[in-house]
Amino acid sequence: MQKSLSLRTAQTVGVLAVTQLIGWGTTFDMLGVMGRVIAPSLGLPNEVIFAGLTLMMVVSAFAGPTTGRWLGRYGAAKVLAGSSITFAIGLLLLAAATNIVMYAAAWVVIGLGGALGLSAPCYTAVVEREGANGKRVIAILMLFTGLSATIFWPILTLLNESFGWRVTFVVSAGLQFFVCLPLHLFGLPKPVASHTQGAAAETPPVELSPADRRKAFLLIAVSTTLCTFITFGVSPSLLEIFRQSGASPALALQLGSARGVIGISARALDMLLGKRGNPILTSVMGVSLMLFSFLMLFIVPPSTPLLVTFVLLYGFGSGVLAVARALMPLALFSAKEYGLQAARLSMPQNLANAIAPVIFTAILDRAGAGPTVITCAVLAAIAMVFVLMLMALVRSARPSEQPA
Repeated sequence: MQKSLSLRTAQTVGVLAVTQLIGWGTTFDMLGVMGRVIAPSLGLPNEVIFAGLTLMMVVSAFAGPTTGRWLGRYGAAKVLAGSSITFAIGLLLLAAATNIVMYAAAWVVIGLGGALGLSAPCYTAVVEREGANGKRVIAILMLFTGLSATIFWPILTLLNESFGWRVTFVVSAGLQFFVCLPLHLFGLPKPVASHTQGAAAETPPVELSPADRRKAFLLIAVSTTLCTFITFGVSPSLLEIFRQSGASPALALQLGSARGVIGISARALDMLLGKRGNPILTSVMGVSLMLFSFLMLFIVPPSTPLLVTFVLLYGFGSGVLAVARALMPLALFSAKEYGLQAARLSMPQNLANAIAPVIFTAILDRAGAGPTVITCAVLAAIAMVFVLMLMALVRSARPSEQPA
C-alpha cells in the first residue's frame, strides 16, 4: 500500500512539475528574455511591453474567486485543463499581435489562464490527492516553480534566435496544448474520495467559530499580501539597491543571483521538514528574517560583508515565506475548502504583485535606496504583527477531532 501511495505521489509530482514549469516559463517568466525582442518589432516602448505582466496579474486577481468556486465544483484536473487551452489561445494571440490592442488582449487571455492554472489550482490538485498531508508535495512543486526561468530562458532564447519571436510563441502554445493539456486530463491520478468528500475532508485542523474563521482569513490575507508586495516589489529593484549601497555592478549581479539560489534552498529545507513543518511558525521566521535584513541594511554602514549578510537573511526569509504562503490555508481550513480559500487569497496577492514593482521603482528612483529599504522594513513589521495575531488566534483554538 505504501509503495502504491508513493507511486501515486510521484506521478502527481511529475505531472504537475512539468505543467507548472511550462505554465510559468511560457507566460510570467517569458518577458524576461522576450520583452525587449518584442518591443521594437511592435513599435512599442519597453514599459508598455512589460505592462503585459501587470495586466496578467490584475486579470488573474479578479478571476481568482471564480476559479475557487470552479475548483470546488469541477475539480482541479478540469480547471487545469482549461488553463492549458486558455494559455494556448493567449500565446497564439501574442504570436499574431501587430499592435497594442492585440498585445493587451493576449495578456488578458493569459491572465485568465494564470488564474485557472498557476499556483492555487495546482496545489488544490495536490490536496485532492494527498489531503492535508500534501505539504511536502507542494514544497517540492515550489522548487520546480522556482527553476522555471532558469530552464525556459535559454530555451526561449534559442527558439527566438533560430525562428523568431512569433514562432517561439507558437511553439509555446503547442507545449500548452499538446503537453500540458493531455497531462492534466489523463496524467494525474484520480482524486482520493476521502480527501474531497465526507467528514474527514470537511474537518479543519482547528476548531474556530465563524467569526474567528473570518478573522483568521483576513489575518492570512493581510500578512501574505504584505509579504508578497515586498518580495515582488523589491525583486526588479534589488540590483539598483545593491549599487546604491556601494556594490559594484559585478558584485550586485552576483548578489542578485545568489539571492535566487538561497531562496530555492530555503524551499528545499521546508520540503525536507515535510509534515513536521508548521506554516504559521515558518511565516514568523520568514518575516523576522526579512525585517531584520532590511533594518540591518538601513542602519549599518554599507560594506560587502553587510550586503552578503543581507542577501543570506533576505533570500532565506523570502524563500520560506513563499512556501508558507501556499500552505497557510491548510493550517486552518479543511482539505475540501483548500481550493476555494487559496483562490480567494490569490486575489489580493496578485493585485499586490501587479502594482508593487511600479511603486518600489518610483520610490527608489525619486528617494533612493534608504527610503526604499525602510519602507520594506515598515511593511515587514506590520506583516509580523498580523502573523503573530494569527498565531495567537490558532493557539487559543482547540485542535479538531479527526473522524476515524
